[in-house]
Amino acid sequence: MNERYFTDFHIAGFTFCDGIDAFQELKVGTELTLKAEPENRFDPYAVAIYFNEKKLGYIPKEKNENISKFLNLGYNQLFEAHINRITAEAHPEGQIGVVVRIAKNTERT
Repeated sequence: MNERYFTDFHIAGFTFCDGIDAFQELKVGTELTLKAEPENRFDPYAVAIYFNEKKLGYIPKEKNENISKFLNLGYNQLFEAHINRITAEAHPEGQIGVVVRIAKNTERT
């Protein structure tokens, strides 16, 4: 197994954010941005997933706590997130798979 692998998941909340609007632009390998939302009223460990300026959704609640803690400590470049699967026929909440790896350059920014 790749020593940089951290986690993988389907994007949560895809239908409630801009995921549907961005769907045609997304491809396997597309780089995504992770942003902690410590003020999120539903989950203090919420981590939003962005493609350019479009919020696609969130890391699922059962997988977000550790990533959120690092992002909130200022380690914004610690993780690399990419789309690793697209299943257009699936329910929207299961259409986009994401893999998160530890970045090669893990300097604090």
